[in-house]
Amino acid sequence: MNPRLQGRMAVPFALVTLIWGSTWLAIHTQFGPVPTAWSVTYRFAVGSLAMFAVALAMRVPLVMPAAGHALAATLGAAIFAINYNLVYLAELHITSGLVAVLFSLLVPCNALLARIFLNQGLSRPFLIGSAVAMAGVALLFAHELHAAERDVRHTALGIGFTLVAVLFASFGNVLQGSRRARAYPMATLLAWGMGWGALFDAIAAWVTSGPPVFDPQPTYVLGLLYLGVIASAIAFSLYFNLIRQIGAARGGYVNVMIPVIAMGFSTVFEGYRWTVLAAAGGALVLIGLALAMRARGEEAAPKRSGTGA
Repeated sequence: MNPRLQGRMAVPFALVTLIWGSTWLAIHTQFGPVPTAWSVTYRFAVGSLAMFAVALAMRVPLVMPAAGHALAATLGAAIFAINYNLVYLAELHITSGLVAVLFSLLVPCNALLARIFLNQGLSRPFLIGSAVAMAGVALLFAHELHAAERDVRHTALGIGFTLVAVLFASFGNVLQGSRRARAYPMATLLAWGMGWGALFDAIAAWVTSGPPVFDPQPTYVLGLLYLGVIASAIAFSLYFNLIRQIGAARGGYVNVMIPVIAMGFSTVFEGYRWTVLAAAGGALVLIGLALAMRARGEEAAPKRSGTGA
């Protein structure tokens, strides 16, 4: 990677990692009298409004053609509706730190979908690194299955919800990094994508949970603002721009570092207890994904495009 570009991307990379590493705990402020589906809806409604404000401040076009809205709606459904509803459900069954660790599998999943949809090759070092990471996840969750206070059924549900969420998030990441998506300014695409996502969330929430419910308590409101403005509007803007600048593979290193921070927060605030087996599993996840992403990054550097913003 160009040293100048690497230096310029270091700050947004660190910010995204720190924000999303803490997001897993902020999500817990949204549990309570408000149904989970409505909390997701409010989050991305706030995020969409914040992104429209950013787009206006940047003076980028807010209007998109029908094809652009189809792209934004698909992105919104995959990432901001299905993905996040499943993440919130997962955190009702397993700790936030473990959700974050499992979500780091987004990195190899991104590469596999990029292979399918963008015809990008997979090198042997990448496959080896991914195998190491999968072994780490197996060790980590073997500990969770045997040592968690919740029953095995709850743990299995949490893992299942997270894996499906990873799949949809990965699809959205690959879609966002496509040539079609680069044709639109980032702020515009995200504003409409989150808006469409919030609409889909609202429909699902009304069907599954009934009319809107809101909690005026400061903890809920502050958590919602943090998740909507900081963890959605700001973090996704930084992350998707990272993908456009350095490619999905190198940008994926964000997802390697997030579990380290999230597990630290989980240890302090949720009482997660490390064992030798869990520590070894976590270490293998980070080592394997780092190896995989280094190989992947060398293999397919991002192409320049004059249509992105």
